[in-house]
Amino acid sequence: MSKLRAEVVTIDNQAVDHLLAFCNEHDLREFVVVSDRNTRHVLGERVEAALRGQGYSVLSAFFDEEKPVADAHHIFHVMLACDAKPRTFVAVGSGTITDITRFASHRTHAAFLSMPTAPSVDGFTSIGAPLIIDGIKTTVVCQPPRAIFADLAVLANAPRAMIAAGFGDMMGKFTSVADFRLGRLLRGEPFDEEIAQRTAKSAQMCVDHAAEIATASPEGVRHLMDALVESGYCMLDFGDSRPASGTEHHFSHFWEMKLLREGRPPILHGAKVGYGTIRATELYEQLGQLSRDALSELLEGATLPDREAEIACIEAAYGELAPDIIKTQRYFLEMTEAEFDALKARIWTHWAEIQAIGAALLPSAEFRRLLQLVGGPTTPAALGLRDEEIEQGVNNAHYFRDRFTVRKLWHLLGE
Repeated sequence: MSKLRAEVVTIDNQAVDHLLAFCNEHDLREFVVVSDRNTRHVLGERVEAALRGQGYSVLSAFFDEEKPVADAHHIFHVMLACDAKPRTFVAVGSGTITDITRFASHRTHAAFLSMPTAPSVDGFTSIGAPLIIDGIKTTVVCQPPRAIFADLAVLANAPRAMIAAGFGDMMGKFTSVADFRLGRLLRGEPFDEEIAQRTAKSAQMCVDHAAEIATASPEGVRHLMDALVESGYCMLDFGDSRPASGTEHHFSHFWEMKLLREGRPPILHGAKVGYGTIRATELYEQLGQLSRDALSELLEGATLPDREAEIACIEAAYGELAPDIIKTQRYFLEMTEAEFDALKARIWTHWAEIQAIGAALLPSAEFRRLLQLVGGPTTPAALGLRDEEIEQGVNNAHYFRDRFTVRKLWHLLGE
C-alpha cells in the first residue's frame, strides 16, 4: 500500500468543519484557495470565509470562468496569485481544479488539501496531474492531497451531468481492467491481481447502486464518491494509471485533444469515457464471436505493420502532435518479424483466456442502459461529436499510449 495516501478522507455534511479542525491540528495558517466561477459560488466562498474567520491568511486564485483547462496558462494564473510565503493550497473543485492545484503545489514544495465539488472523476487521490502540454494530454507525476474533505450536500447538488460523468468514469474501470489483464497476457506488461480486483469491485459498487446514483440521493452519491476515491487509490498503490485507464480512456483523450486543437468547448471527461466504454466493450464482444478457425485466418493474414504507413496514419490523425505520439509507439513501430510472429503465437496460445477476459464484462447493451439511467450520453450526438469524429478516435486512439489494449489487438490482427 502506498505511503502517499491522503492522511484523512471525509465524505459527509461537515466538510468545512473537518477542514478547520485539520488546519488547527496541524498548525496550518497560510493558504491559497483555488476555485472557478461555479465552485467558488457553491463552496469556495464559504471555505475562504471560514479560514479567514479563524484569523488565517488566505489568498484567492480564482478563475473567472466556468470551464478552466489544466494547461500552462491556468497554472501560471495560480502562481501569480501566490506570494513568497509558504502556503498550503486548497483545491475547491472537481478534476481540473484539483489537477491545476496538484501541479502548482507540488512544484512550489507545498501541500494541498482537496475540497471536491462534484463526484465527477477518480483523480482526487491520485499523484498524477493530467495536463495539456503543447496540445497533448500528458500525465505529470506530482502528489496526492494531504487530506480530502468532501461535502455530501455539495456533491449531491452538483450538476447531474457531472454526477453522470463520475459514473461513466467508473464504468470505464471494467474495460480498463480487461485491458490491464490483456496487456499482462500478451505483452508481459506490469500487472497486479489484487489491484485489478479492487478496481473492478469499486466499479461494481456503482452498478449495484446505479438507481440511487441516478437520483443523486446522498447515499447514492456517497457510494459513487467512495468508488472514485478507491479507484484513485488503486492507481496510487499500483504506481500508474493502467488499472483504471484503458481503451475507453484513450478514446476520450483523443477526442479531448481534437476539441482543444480546434478551439471547441470541452466535453466532460467521464461522459467521453462512459461512451468509450460502450465502444471498447463492443470490441471485446467481437473477439468473443471469433471462432478458432476465424482467428486462424486473421493470424495467417496479419502482417507486420509497415512503419512508414503507421507513421503516416499517426500524422494524419494527430497533426502537429504526431512527433510526440510517434515516440510513445517506438515498441510497435520497431517490432521485428520475429517479435510479431511471437506475438501472434501468444494470441493463438492464449485465445481462450483472451475470450474469457471479454466474457467477464457486462454486455455493451447493459453499459448503455446504465449510462442512460444516470443521464449519461450514449450516442455521438448526445456526446457532442460527429459520427466521423467518433470513428477517428476508435481507429487512432490506440496510438496514444504505449500499452497493449483490445483496440491494439484488433489493429495488429489487421482490423
